[in-house]
Amino acid sequence: MTVKQIEKIKTPQLIQQIEFTLRPLEFFERCAQNYGDIFFTTIFSDLKTLVVSHPQDLQELFDPASKILAAPGGANEILRPQVGENSLILQDGKRHLRQRKLMMPPLHGKRMVDYGQQTCDITQQAMQRLKPGKTFIARHVCEGITMKIILKIVFGINEGLRFEKLENLMTAWLDLTNSPLSASVLMLPSLRKDLGPWSPWGKYLRLRLQIDDLLMAQIWERRQVQSNHIDILSLLMEAKYENGEGMSDVELRDNLLTLLIAGHETTATAIAWALYWIHQQPQVYKKLLHELRSLKTPEALEISQLPYLTAVCHETLRIYPIVATTFPRITLRSVNLRGYQVASGTYLIPCIHLTHRREDLYPQPEKFQPERFINRKYSPYEFWPFGNGSRQCLGQVFALFEMKLILATIVLNYQLKLEEKAPLKAVRRGFVIGPQGGVKMSVSAQ
Repeated sequence: MTVKQIEKIKTPQLIQQIEFTLRPLEFFERCAQNYGDIFFTTIFSDLKTLVVSHPQDLQELFDPASKILAAPGGANEILRPQVGENSLILQDGKRHLRQRKLMMPPLHGKRMVDYGQQTCDITQQAMQRLKPGKTFIARHVCEGITMKIILKIVFGINEGLRFEKLENLMTAWLDLTNSPLSASVLMLPSLRKDLGPWSPWGKYLRLRLQIDDLLMAQIWERRQVQSNHIDILSLLMEAKYENGEGMSDVELRDNLLTLLIAGHETTATAIAWALYWIHQQPQVYKKLLHELRSLKTPEALEISQLPYLTAVCHETLRIYPIVATTFPRITLRSVNLRGYQVASGTYLIPCIHLTHRREDLYPQPEKFQPERFINRKYSPYEFWPFGNGSRQCLGQVFALFEMKLILATIVLNYQLKLEEKAPLKAVRRGFVIGPQGGVKMSVSAQ
């Protein structure tokens, strides 16, 4: 077999880093157009990083029987200021597997139904505050909904002073990196300079400390009282490792922040995108509304199993994945990918966005067509918005369940109007890819 040469992007490293930070999707699309399905970049450091996106390569790499890839926590060091050193994201080896196994049950299975009605109620409360005819930003409303879901269902905090403080602090904290330019302090560690409370990084760190204090107070309070709470914090506190020990307070705190980062803005952004696409295309809206109205009793479990609603959510996550790439990986041994020889110890990032934009998988990939997911079943190497392998998103079932219920509640009960005059572009917001401007909409008077 002839070994093909993997090309390295010729653009200077600094330019690559700036492009990746400010316009990540355009960066990856341009590179794929110029260099193909597999290429080297230096977006993170002088170390060459391999970008892969071909489904055949992904299947070869992620096949659990082959054990080709390692997913070291140290490769996710860029997230440490957000999630803390005890986060699942930064763990390695056995500790990572133990912690992941411990955290999985509360986010799956029967517990999901328990959270369904709360999710619908929180959505209704947020939507009822909107005034008919007045323009609102869909992403802001969705962020308010998902923040309350995090606080109530995940953190177990009900309305009150601590709830309000955490809601305000966490919203302000996340807003500090909500534009491509401000996100550069997260993407480029060299910019992380604490120059006092009014400097961008100084403000970021001080808000984080205030959030830490409130989360620790919540954990300590829960430690003191036996209760029958079913929120995720309570379930995590009850869970035990194989040796009979539970998570420490700092492990709980850092993983609560991890669930916030992984489940708040990400889900809100996906719902805002879905509202945009649904209302941009009347035929999609009519078909979805018809399906939802066909339910005699729209209960959470029945809603989550609706095929067209599921297809709408999948197509939303296909056309603009909330994150463009997975966590970085390292090859444990050499591997041949369609004639390209990849050496052991190669640092690589699989690119979800490029896979989801393949013309051979998704004809006219720039068009929103939920029917794709009715007419065809895609493999986990062709459609993979939550990643793959040992770092696959732990909360993907919860996130999809939440997304479906929020969309269903809005579409069934409110007639919205899209106020955008031109097609929306996707832009970076921290580590997330979201709609520019957040999607302007209004509630029609019924």
